[in-house]
Amino acid sequence: MCSVSPAMMIDKIPFGNLTVDQIPEIIKKVKSEGSQEKIYTEQILPAQGRVVLKSVGVINPESIDEYIASRGYLALKKAIENGPQWVINELKKSELRGRGGAGFPTGRKWEFTAKAPGPQKYLICNADEGEPGTFKDRVIMEGDPHSIIEGMIIAAFATGCNNGYIYIRGEYDLSIRRIEKAIEDARSHGFLGRNILGSGFPFDIEIHKGAGSYVVGEETTLMESIEGHRGEPRKKPPYPPTFGLLGKPTVINNVETLANVPPIITNGADWYRTIGVPESYGTKLFSLSGDVNWKGVIEAPFGTRLSYIVNELGGGVRNGKKLRGVIFGGVSGTLLTPDQFDIPVDFNSLVTIEAGPGSG
Repeated sequence: MCSVSPAMMIDKIPFGNLTVDQIPEIIKKVKSEGSQEKIYTEQILPAQGRVVLKSVGVINPESIDEYIASRGYLALKKAIENGPQWVINELKKSELRGRGGAGFPTGRKWEFTAKAPGPQKYLICNADEGEPGTFKDRVIMEGDPHSIIEGMIIAAFATGCNNGYIYIRGEYDLSIRRIEKAIEDARSHGFLGRNILGSGFPFDIEIHKGAGSYVVGEETTLMESIEGHRGEPRKKPPYPPTFGLLGKPTVINNVETLANVPPIITNGADWYRTIGVPESYGTKLFSLSGDVNWKGVIEAPFGTRLSYIVNELGGGVRNGKKLRGVIFGGVSGTLLTPDQFDIPVDFNSLVTIEAGPGSG
């Protein structure tokens, strides 16, 4: 809701871009008609070379047929045809790095779990998104849920996981409903279940609703929550790829990371490496809010300068004011000052100013 402030929420339905005069009328309408309608839609700001957001706002997110018509589940079919090791090799070649903040190479993480012994392994999609001011994952879940489901199935196939969880922030009511429908439709089309596309590979997904705790965004705390325990971090090592949920090897990726997987598998690692800069290939989603003219979610290639993101994609500071600071990577991220605004946004450049991409 930070992108549409001032805002309020009634019965989990958000109302944004409010003025004082609008509030009595909205309350009157809710009392008489109920809060069934989503009053605002998240704004997707002008993007450069969409990868993750290519279908958001283009297809009906509740229609699996429209997703399939836009080359959806083509990546899954290609993955099954080529085998698990091919998928891991392609991810490693693409150099996709996790979008949850740490930037660990996704292909390597998958390989650790794939090589871990034992018949039972788990896959978790971290969709808790508890960082204040961050709303990019919600946009994907509400606008293109099947891209996440397809990414999860491919990850499970590559790593040998038969059970998956998607841990969604409890306040994200519409996200939960969209993901629930996507899972149901994927099952009915043979993309989930005991024999996916006749390959003999079994995998299914269960939704786990978060209870609003900030700390469960940390991967080991999230696993404790799924297991029914109090949400507290575990000591590391051991790490989840070898000792995770219920003591079994576990792959944990966030929404944005998994949504990158289908386009990489469909178009190839070489295509993906044409976007972004070395060691930071692909695009990054940013939740842009605050005192700027255009608030919302943007997608820009790694290497794009922060000043361009704010001044061009965000339309600059409102009322012609001077930009004095940017909180980068969520409120627990780094406060950047004017002398740092021209830095390229990529993993290596951000390290030089003791910053990181954070939660977006």
